[in-house]
Amino acid sequence: MTEVICIVCPRGCRLEVADNEGDILVAGNECERGEAYGLKELRNPTRVLTSTVRIRHALYPRLPVKTDRDISKALLFEVMRVLDEVTAVAPVKLGDVLLPMVCGTEANIVATRDMPHV
Repeated sequence: MTEVICIVCPRGCRLEVADNEGDILVAGNECERGEAYGLKELRNPTRVLTSTVRIRHALYPRLPVKTDRDISKALLFEVMRVLDEVTAVAPVKLGDVLLPMVCGTEANIVATRDMPHV
């Protein structure tokens, strides 16, 4: 059995997720979204990755970025290694795609703030 804190809503239910011979059971959830979250956490946990990349000709030396959707938790460090090699060039607008389909996923790396040219 695995214990998980559900992050889908503010309740923060303590879930107990068990794999009973291929049949996954979730207990402790107060809503259906909690059950779905527990199942996903056991089968294929995913996260939205937030980070920064270097940027040239901008007010600040780093630009905050994130994936525009969840990616497999197993890929987080691989994506971080890719981001370490990225250098954006100002100006950049909030939501601009800096790196499409990162590491073979459907997720894009997008800017999370405007960064004007200086």
